[in-house]
Amino acid sequence: MIKFDFSKDTYKPKPIAPNSENHQVADAASQVSPLLGPMAYTLGRHLVLPLFFGRITITGQHNIPTTGPIILAPTHRARWDALLVPYATSLITGADLRFMVTITECQGLQGWFVRHLGGFPVDPQHPTISTLRHGVSLLQQRKTLVIFPEGGIFRDGKVHALKTGIARLSLSAETNHPGLGVKIVPMSINYSEPYPNWGTDVNINIGNPINVAEYTNGSIKQNAKRLTEDLAKELQHLNHQESEVTSSQWSMVNGQ
Repeated sequence: MIKFDFSKDTYKPKPIAPNSENHQVADAASQVSPLLGPMAYTLGRHLVLPLFFGRITITGQHNIPTTGPIILAPTHRARWDALLVPYATSLITGADLRFMVTITECQGLQGWFVRHLGGFPVDPQHPTISTLRHGVSLLQQRKTLVIFPEGGIFRDGKVHALKTGIARLSLSAETNHPGLGVKIVPMSINYSEPYPNWGTDVNINIGNPINVAEYTNGSIKQNAKRLTEDLAKELQHLNHQESEVTSSQWSMVNGQ
């Protein structure tokens, strides 16, 4: 879903020209409608997800921080992920999640719903400082931000190369606001079917939070590289654990 890289080693906000090619995301903003948000959350949690899916297994919820700015970093396997992330985390983080989504997902009727349910756009080809600045602002407000670090949907069950944007965003927030305490929480989501349909089982595994403050010594470029590598290792570990659980579940179903 998210693909963006910031090549600069320092975060220096600058005005965005209104007639630039990035004008569609120049004024990044997000909100959760006080009416639509709770309604969508309640319907999703108690009706849509339980009726559509078979078994939804969640492990590691105790790893979610109860306070402070948080970035949830899930693997991306289907569009259902956007509903399953709050299903798995909101009892701890609250329902006011903010999602960084591609600019195409913020257009038309779908875009209206996305924008009123906490989504804000990023142009994957031409990311702007405005997007970074808004993400930093949300973390300053101690919000919970959701970014899919693989940059797209992958249905093969493997963890693909991560984009460095999530690391650069979190580091920009932490280095410009020392002591902010940004945490990145890795999450692995896997379905029993590549294309989820009625009765599909879901496994969600939540890992230990990564303390971004531990990556603030040195250049932001090198820190972002190291943070991205460590996040990838955590996601690989979680994904491997899920594969073992899924295999065990299938063995039990098949009587092996």
